[in-house]
Amino acid sequence: MSRSSEPIRQAVILAGGQATRLRPYTDTRPKAMVEVADRPIIDYQLEWLARHGVEHVVVSCGYKAEVLRDHLSGRTRPAISILVEDEPLGRGGALRFAASGLKDADAPYFALNGDVLTWFPLDEFTAYHRARGGLITLALAQYRTSWGIVDVTDDGLIEGFTQSPLLPFWINAGVYAFEPEATALLPVKGDHESSTFPDLARQGRLYGYRINGFWRGVDTVKDVKEASEQIPGLLGGSAD
Repeated sequence: MSRSSEPIRQAVILAGGQATRLRPYTDTRPKAMVEVADRPIIDYQLEWLARHGVEHVVVSCGYKAEVLRDHLSGRTRPAISILVEDEPLGRGGALRFAASGLKDADAPYFALNGDVLTWFPLDEFTAYHRARGGLITLALAQYRTSWGIVDVTDDGLIEGFTQSPLLPFWINAGVYAFEPEATALLPVKGDHESSTFPDLARQGRLYGYRINGFWRGVDTVKDVKEASEQIPGLLGGSAD
């Protein structure tokens, strides 16, 4: 298993879902092409990867693949390869399918869900992954509830309210560091979170890296609107 100090230079992005909860945005485009603050999600992802030394990205798509193909044609930094699923493979199958298009099958790679916006130092993520010696490392985001929390005493006195606080739990952020040996452990069809990940966890070969930075999953129309309000302020600062 390779544990060099070289940056991870390749990645895959899963961009094949129909995202019915994002309609009407996804009536004419795949989820990764939904615009947040006037730019497609995938553009943010590609620029973030390129800033951290990624040179080649495989984009796995299915639904409205031609929209992605047209948008990404001619992009050279990073270089893009597009693979189109003939049938839905599930997230784990899509990951395995996408990895088949990597230029170096013997090198590690990043994997991203096509519906996440995040900025954190990928060099630190890579170093953490290599230091643990596992096969896959998951980036973890702290869970933020969509509900407001009522601050109430034991006597029932309400002292105040906290809107959508962060809770002391961590969720899969949809960004991974993969060793090449892990690809063959992914299902040909199906979900890796109910097969590969639990198996590796039982074997002590799966690790989690807690993100200290911005993360936002874009699953609903509400997410698009809220992220569009957040992003301009972040990009005016120092997003990694």
